[in-house]
Formats: sequence, structure tokens, C-alpha cells
Amino acid sequence: MDSQTVVRTATAQDAPTAGKLKPNSLGVLGILFFVLSAQAPLTGIAGAVPIAVALGNGTGAPAAYAAAGVVILLFSVGFVAMGRHVVDAGAFYTYIGKGLGRPTGSGSAGVALFAYCAVQAAMYGLYGATMNGLIEHYAGVSVPWWIWVLGTMVVVQILGAAGIEMGAKLLAVFVLAEFSILLVFALVTLFKGGGPEGLGFTDSFSPKAALQGAPGVALMFAVASMFGFEATAIYGEEAREPRRTVPRATYLSVAVITGFFAFTSWMLVSAYGASKAPEAAGKALASGDSTTFVFVPITAQFGAWVGDVLPFLLATSLFAGILAFHNSANRYLFSLGRDGLLPHGLTAINRRHSPWVAGGVQTAIALVLVMPFALLGKDPVLTLFSWFSGVAVLGCMLLYFLTSVSVIVFFRRGRQDTRPWNTLIAPVLGALGIGGAIWLIIENFTTLIGGDPTTALWLELTVPAVLVLGVVAARLTRGRAALRG
Repeated sequence: MDSQTVVRTATAQDAPTAGKLKPNSLGVLGILFFVLSAQAPLTGIAGAVPIAVALGNGTGAPAAYAAAGVVILLFSVGFVAMGRHVVDAGAFYTYIGKGLGRPTGSGSAGVALFAYCAVQAAMYGLYGATMNGLIEHYAGVSVPWWIWVLGTMVVVQILGAAGIEMGAKLLAVFVLAEFSILLVFALVTLFKGGGPEGLGFTDSFSPKAALQGAPGVALMFAVASMFGFEATAIYGEEAREPRRTVPRATYLSVAVITGFFAFTSWMLVSAYGASKAPEAAGKALASGDSTTFVFVPITAQFGAWVGDVLPFLLATSLFAGILAFHNSANRYLFSLGRDGLLPHGLTAINRRHSPWVAGGVQTAIALVLVMPFALLGKDPVLTLFSWFSGVAVLGCMLLYFLTSVSVIVFFRRGRQDTRPWNTLIAPVLGALGIGGAIWLIIENFTTLIGGDPTTALWLELTVPAVLVLGVVAARLTRGRAALRG
């Protein structure tokens, strides 16, 4: 090979590793669809609401969603203020590192990556079980759940490499479908004046209703349902006018998510009647299919055809969430590679400006997380979905807390923004609310994962363990860099 060929080859290889994601690719709505896809609205409603009603505060579950929304909104104020000064695909770890130092930021990067990959793996478990049930019901063919998961991993990898615009358009279709049917059901129920006992506003939103039963359990599941809204900052590099787009997308996503979950859960309670909803939710859980609590009233409202459509929408809801978390995780890997915390090869981008190497690594991580459950013959819902969902929620709450503290430190030290509400008061209130949520999650972690106390303890310990490993790795890296210098 002659020298000119070597030069041309090197140039060709360097081009896709420029370390820049495609700018001006996403507007407010594009980012919003990625966030809502990560929420997997139908999955959140059909999975979390029955548990919140049956095991939490009963008919007061909608108030728990409203309270969780307030906490997340307070967090978002400082989160957005930081985002005006820091635009990076690393989001959490970059924000935390700016205020609390590189080692803590690096530790949080490990937690963020772990949380995103864990929740995606959890979704793969529920998705595999859902697809297996659908195919068996309609085609009479029984295929192991992990076959569907492996096939979907290939599709997700291809779509992730196809570019951010392709993913946004596909997710928009799925999100609009599931959002529409739930929202139409809620609006029809509202305009009809509710169910057999009326709308029952005070049965769901009065202080007495909110505090009855086990409100901590309901709040825990409400907070868990909102996991993923922070992805607005991850796409900052690819947003149009990120200083305006990201704040708007963040506030809009929090408002939409809070309003949607609170309103839809209220209408579900109303459809049954306040006196009957907790019992109906309990029966749905006991049957092993909690989705019936949601699907039955919707089918009764619109007809049997909806009962056939909803399981397919649940599958597409899960697929949309899987793709959204794939995109979030691979951008974390890309950012970590660019900052020298992981191999530089992760910064490789293809002609569509997609981090295809980071995407491949993320898919490999998903495979490593999922396949042990398949090889050991574990139930994909009772173990893979439940365990990793709990770990992901705990990890994300820790990141929210550290980010709130970092925002306070960052602006007190640098004085880039002196607005007290945005940089001190709201972040402090948000940190207190998130700290309370972490305590509730730990107290009720066994319930959250549906397992035993020993399993719960080991899963809880994985989050601080990942944080510590990240901090140690950052210190070692810094030490080696100092020796080289």
C-alpha cells in the first residue's frame, strides 16, 4: 500500500470519528417524542396504575402522580438552568461533574449508563413476554420469548444507526397511537360525567384520599412512571437552538407527562367507581395480568375491537421505549468516549451522524443483561422486568438528587446565573423531594421488584457499587494521566 493510499484511508477513517453529533436535527416536538417514548405511556398506565391503586393509596393514586409531577418540575428548574450553560450528550454526568467534580461526575456516568441499560433490558423482558402471548393467541405458535428479543435487538440497532430523524419519526407514530387511545378514553369518560359514581374528584385529589392507605407506594410508582424525561438534555447537541429548544422540551414533557398520568389514572378510577376501583385493581393483580384493570374499561367504552388492538399497542409502546433508551444510552457511551473515560472508538459516527459503534456496544450490553435470564429459564416479567425496573428507578433518582446538589454548587461558585429561584430555591426543594422519593423507594423496594428482601438488598447495592466504581476509575485515570504528564 503506497503512502497516498495510507493518507486517504486514514482520512476516511478519521472523518466519521469527528466526535460531533448531527446538529439542528431535532425541534421541540422531536425531542418530546423521544421523551414520551421512553415513558412508554401505555406501559406506564397499564403496569403502574393497577399497582398504585391496589397496593398504594387506592383511589388517591392520581394525586400521587400530581405530587410526583411537582417534585420533577422543581428539579427541572435547576436542570434547565444548568442546561443553558452546559450542552453535552452526557447530560447527567456532565452536569454533576461541573458542580461536584470529575470523579463524582464519572461515577454518575456509570450509574446513568447502568440505569438506561437496565430499564431497556427490563422492557425487553416484558416485550418478549407480550410478543410471545400475541403470537400464541393469534397464530397458535409458541416461541421462546427471547427469540423475539434477539430479533428486536437487531432492528433497534439498525434504526439507531439510521439516524436520529428516522427514530423520531417512527417513535412519533407509536407514541401518538397509544397516547390517542388512552386520551380519548379519558376524555369520553370525563364528558360522560365519569362512571357509576360520577367523576369522584375529591375521591382522588383530596388530602384525605391522597394520604390514605400506603401513599408512599403510590408515590414511588408515580415517580417511576416519569423516568426518562431528562433525555431532553441528552439530545442538546442535536437540537435546533438548544438554549431555547431543550428548556421548552423539558418543561413541556414534564407538564404533558404529569397531566396525562394524573388525568388518565383519575378517569380509570372514575370508570370503576371509587368504592370498587381498589378491589378491581387487586383482582387484576391476583390474576397475573394487571393490564386487565386498564383494558377492561377501555374495551367496555369502545367495543371488543379495542381489546384486540390494545395488546398490540402495548407491544409497540414497549418497542418505542426500547428504541428511546437505546438512543439515550449510546449517546452516553459516545460522550464518555469523547471525554476520554472510555475508548475513543466509541465516538465513531456514520454518514448519518449516528454513533454507530456506541450503538453496537449498547446492544451488546443489552444482550449480556438479558440472556442469563433466558439461559436460566427465568420468567421474563417476574424477574427481568421487575428486577431491572427497580434498579433503574433507584439509579435515576440518585442521579436526580446529585444533579440538584450540583446545580446549587455550580451557580454558587460561578455566579453565571444569579436568579435565586432557578439556581437555589427550586433545586433545594427538588433535592428534598427527590431525597424523600429515594427513601420511599428503598423502604418499598421489595414491593417494587416483586421479590424477596435478600434479592432486593443485592439489587439495591448495585447502584452505589456502580457509583463507587466510577469514582475510583476516574481517580485512577487521573493518576495515570498525571504520571504520563
